[in-house]
Amino acid sequence: MVYEFRLPDIGEGMAEGEVVKWLVKEGADVKENQPLVEIMTDKVNVEIPSPKSGTILRLMAQEGDVIKVGQVLIVIGEKGEHAPAAAQITTPVELSPQLVNKMPIPESAPNTTRKPNEILATPATRKLARDLGVDLTLVHATGPSGRITDEDVKSLKGSYATAVTTGLEERVPLRGMRRKIAERMAKSRSTAAQVTHVDEIDMTEMVQLREKTKLTAEKRGIKLTYIPFIIKALIPALKQFPYLNATLDDEKEEIVLKKYYNIGIATGTEQGLLVPVVKNADRKSITQLAQEISQLIEKARAGQLTLEEVQGGTFTITNIGSVGGLFATPIVNWPEVGILGVHKITKRPIVKEDQIVIREMTYLSVTFDHRVLDGVMAANFMNSIKQYLEDPKMLLVDSD
Repeated sequence: MVYEFRLPDIGEGMAEGEVVKWLVKEGADVKENQPLVEIMTDKVNVEIPSPKSGTILRLMAQEGDVIKVGQVLIVIGEKGEHAPAAAQITTPVELSPQLVNKMPIPESAPNTTRKPNEILATPATRKLARDLGVDLTLVHATGPSGRITDEDVKSLKGSYATAVTTGLEERVPLRGMRRKIAERMAKSRSTAAQVTHVDEIDMTEMVQLREKTKLTAEKRGIKLTYIPFIIKALIPALKQFPYLNATLDDEKEEIVLKKYYNIGIATGTEQGLLVPVVKNADRKSITQLAQEISQLIEKARAGQLTLEEVQGGTFTITNIGSVGGLFATPIVNWPEVGILGVHKITKRPIVKEDQIVIREMTYLSVTFDHRVLDGVMAANFMNSIKQYLEDPKMLLVDSD
């Protein structure tokens, strides 16, 4: 029986997804739960498993296409069956939440070309390609069932001509992770009224504390960076100023104050920026935070995060200091309303008790949604973080 498998909602009200890479071909046999396709959601790439066993009758989208949730993704049937022009609608087979949350997030695959025996094109189109000097394995097909049209060939020929006339240029398709990052950044900037507040922090005592505890952590196989300490300073500030740990429900015109503290850690990967989330960060020790952050970053860079590990954030930290620069104005990770930028710690001369002394200094920046809170609250929020970082004895550092 012919069955239409429609793109499911695989996380946080997803409306659409991009087909990054097909993992099966038409005519191939598949088993239930076998990966069918890589789909780029609003957050990450995920592999969608087959809801049933059968034969792939038709792929209903091409790599790079953006399809809506509920739109037919693939048609599955039995050996010898054929997908009709308008496949019969059948009862959808839903993916369980347990299965969805455990879907691996693969690395974005590089663009690949077709093999000659995979090309679908009429003899006339093939002749046109030869006359124009176009390699059909490089052509993006837009015709039915992946067929290359005359317009597809002419389009690529036009790209060749552009490359010749414009000199040393390369056009890279805005696809996959990069496209989603672009969409989310544009959505954030067009939705939230964003303002950045910057403050200077004396990290001298914090640097000394980290040095004292780093060796103990290393003996346990834990890499101790400054981020766990900053999270420990961040939590009481978020509790004191709950409007930073919130979202704005535009439709209901309500500010949603979160009573839990799930801290996103912006992580650069080869595919783009990912934000794995440390859940219930307020309940974890410095060493527990360090260990979990290290594991999440490692999984992010290996393309092994699950959807559950990138969902549910309430506030985000981005560590710009590891790269360099003076300070930056990060963009809010919408629909959150605040993001903390952490910058490089450097020795600088400052005036302390009327004396010029050399101290370990850094800048912290908080970008916030001005619709939800005002600058005074953001400044006081930063003062609270500053107080804990400059006097780290206030932080309850567990020795476990």
